[in-house]
Amino acid sequence: MTAENRCRKTVLPNGVRILSERVNHMRSVSLGIWADVGSRDEFDSDRGIAHFIEHMLFKGTRNRSSAQIAVELDSIGGFHNAFTGKETTCFHGRVLGKHYPQLADILSDLFLNSIFEPRDIELERQVVIQEIGMVQDTPEEYVHELLNGLVWRGHAMGSPILGEQDTVSGFNRDIIMSFRQRRYRPEKIIVASAGRLDHEALLAFFEPVFSSVKPLNSDSDARTSPGFTGAYAHTERDLEQVQICIGSRAPSLQDENRFACGVLNTLLGGNMSSRLFQEIREKRALAYSIYSFINTFSDSGVLVIYAATDPERAEETLEVIRKECMEIIRGGISASELEAAKEHLTASLYLSSESADSRMIRLAKNEILYGRDVSYEELVTRLESVTLDDVVGVAAHIFGNGNTALATLGPLKEGDLDMNLIRFS
Repeated sequence: MTAENRCRKTVLPNGVRILSERVNHMRSVSLGIWADVGSRDEFDSDRGIAHFIEHMLFKGTRNRSSAQIAVELDSIGGFHNAFTGKETTCFHGRVLGKHYPQLADILSDLFLNSIFEPRDIELERQVVIQEIGMVQDTPEEYVHELLNGLVWRGHAMGSPILGEQDTVSGFNRDIIMSFRQRRYRPEKIIVASAGRLDHEALLAFFEPVFSSVKPLNSDSDARTSPGFTGAYAHTERDLEQVQICIGSRAPSLQDENRFACGVLNTLLGGNMSSRLFQEIREKRALAYSIYSFINTFSDSGVLVIYAATDPERAEETLEVIRKECMEIIRGGISASELEAAKEHLTASLYLSSESADSRMIRLAKNEILYGRDVSYEELVTRLESVTLDDVVGVAAHIFGNGNTALATLGPLKEGDLDMNLIRFS
């Protein structure tokens, strides 16, 4: 790591962490205020509240109306947004270095001083309900929600991040403020910056602002790890295609096998030269959209295979998926194929390093997961050390242990597909 890219960290007395990475050749600064809080931290009665709070923080503070927030953010150019995941929430922006003070002031105001007016809650409730409906009306998105609910059945990880219409309809200011005060504790807050900004400048602004966040003596809301349900569930809907989602239990972000799993995913369905893309789309024309990805978290993970196909060809599609997975389990991977997959991942890592946003996100996530910076070079070294045996071993564990689920959405009847088509043994 060069001197300019040295990552720095300051922990305030109340536990708030301030992280930075200066990159001199960039003209921009990416800034994010993170909370180690997500949808998995919700109760059954308040599903979707973490995401709802993310929306509400843009609706007005003690210092700015929602219109003023929008005008001020747009006036400095760049990009700004927020997102809620299953484990984290982030409010972020990227601007030219000269606009950093304004961005820092706006984001910190949103995070600390939002007022949650009852009228705004009512208005935003309708917006979020529309968002829920939009996902449910988008089959290629909704089938992933169905898979999550299947594999993590009975656990908050299986619930939609957006929540359900009935839970969102029940939110009021007291419920929102109770969740926020309980979960947004200072030790769960991280300020992260990457780009053309010194750590001293970041600290000069955020140390006095975030030192006022009061610590709480409560850890009664500790997270519980989800199990995994291997099953088949079909949701019938009048569509042209059948949406197929296969999920198999995969290593978590804390598991040493995650590197071999990343290589496996690339070989299987992670790019255009992958086995599933070539066999299902290019050779057989079974589907336009076919891919795999790893959905990984601090204590759990799922390797997902997705395809959309004609109902008459759904069974054939599953048979080809099973065949390709079994081929990998049996060691049918060439040395050149393995090296190409590792090079693809290495290139993706280094190319992402040219983005200030990617660097800022990595900085925060590494702190949340590992409590330290993890360099690109360290990751590449770990990837390069992955062997053929490692990939075969992780494939056998993922697909060969019975922990595989299938969610389908479309014009089929329950039982039209044989669960044995996703038994990889």
